[in-house]
Amino acid sequence: MITEVVLPGIVEPDGLELRTRPAPRLRPGQALVRMEATGISFAEQQMRRGRYYDQPPFPFVPGYDVVGVIHALGDDGPRPSSHAPSRPRFAVGHRVAALTKTGAWADRLVLPVDELVAVPDSLAAEDAETVIVNGVTARRMLAAARVGDGDTVVVLGANGGVGSLLVQLARHAGALVIGVASARHAPYLRELGAVPVDRHGDVAAEVRRVAPGGVAAVFDHVGGPGIRRSFSLLARGGTLVAYGTAATRDERGNAQLPVYALFARLLLWRVLPNGRSTTFFNLWAGRTRNPRRHRAELRADLEALFEHLAAGHITARIARAFPLSQIAEAMRYAESGAAEGKVVLLAEPS
Repeated sequence: MITEVVLPGIVEPDGLELRTRPAPRLRPGQALVRMEATGISFAEQQMRRGRYYDQPPFPFVPGYDVVGVIHALGDDGPRPSSHAPSRPRFAVGHRVAALTKTGAWADRLVLPVDELVAVPDSLAAEDAETVIVNGVTARRMLAAARVGDGDTVVVLGANGGVGSLLVQLARHAGALVIGVASARHAPYLRELGAVPVDRHGDVAAEVRRVAPGGVAAVFDHVGGPGIRRSFSLLARGGTLVAYGTAATRDERGNAQLPVYALFARLLLWRVLPNGRSTTFFNLWAGRTRNPRRHRAELRADLEALFEHLAAGHITARIARAFPLSQIAEAMRYAESGAAEGKVVLLAEPS
């Protein structure tokens, strides 16, 4: 049997439902993975409100990523297809990770073997969980902005799951990081190596005090009217990387309109001769166009992130861990603004 969290519609956290259903019969190339750790990202907070840009229709099982152990394999093992990249053969008992987008809030889930990535034995499941969707997002956005040694960058929401990894990976690349968050998170940001700036203060003035000539990149998950300020912080040749519309999380109406408005503004700024560039980061952009390349790049990203984690270049920051059955409490905490790092969901004790 599979126990999973179902999002039945637009509900408060207490409206999330635990349901049980029979495990399906595995087909060749599929694995039944016993979840050890999954997590709550900002995407699920938006999905609960019906505000995520391309979420599936209700009801569905949320959960963007997972770490677990292979419990069974379809037809006694995977059958490599002509479309699958070269990969190791997995066996029952191997610990693996996957980026699922939805479906990971379950004690067991069926996944294509082609989409699994091995997790080193030296990493705890909950630690590895913190760097899957958050780490891949941070790593790719830093690459898109070409952040390197000597650059100064601004990270909004630097206390969060993505933001804290942006800070660490940018610092590892040799950049100076200005981390924007509530004042109560300043000690944590200093611990990460960032210069903290209170998001409730005069952010632009504080950033210009540190970087009078502007910054090489701004990473903005907020969107909304504040995106203009983010763009104004850039030096000539700098890049604004937008990757969310948190400012509109609690608004009602069409969830796609804020995204379209953000796209239009970024496109306008991109074509104007202002010496600065903009981009909207979409982790799934290449999945449909070239699935094989998408899987290969994802595997390379995760392997690199796991190496960084094992080597101590980045640290796993777990804000709090909750058993899957306490999903309502976990969601309320994730949405409280108090979290520093990733809110993790763990499998129930067996």
